Amino acid sequence: MLILWLAAFVVFLAAEALTVSLTSIWFAGGALAALVVEVCGGGYRPQLAVFVAVSFLLFMLVRPYAARYVKARKTDTNVDSLIGRKAVVKERVDAGSGTAILAGETWLARAAKEGDVFEPNTVVRIKAVSGAKLLVEKEG
Repeated sequence: MLILWLAAFVVFLAAEALTVSLTSIWFAGGALAALVVEVCGGGYRPQLAVFVAVSFLLFMLVRPYAARYVKARKTDTNVDSLIGRKAVVKERVDAGSGTAILAGETWLARAAKEGDVFEPNTVVRIKAVSGAKLLVEKEG
């Protein structure tokens, strides 16, 4: 069983290194704990119980903190980074037509809420991006 737990530890660790998505590191910890039980002379059932218990505890206790740390480092890219920014209406914007200027570039723009109309030179906030169109709402 020593070789089995050692192999499991290496495989779970390698899988985590390849994915970097916090999916198998918990099992690597469980396999390492089961390996320690094997070295101390524990039988097959205690090894399996320790593997399951340690994997579960690592998952339940450590994952929320690790996930928060990983999410905190997420950086919005491409169109996700446009949401929340301000734009200036160039041509009247309503639910069906219009343009707005964002960072010196002219974009197609539509009102995010049916019935809203924005006249030229009005500052609006980008609520979402749909294709190549900015969906805008009243600023503030």
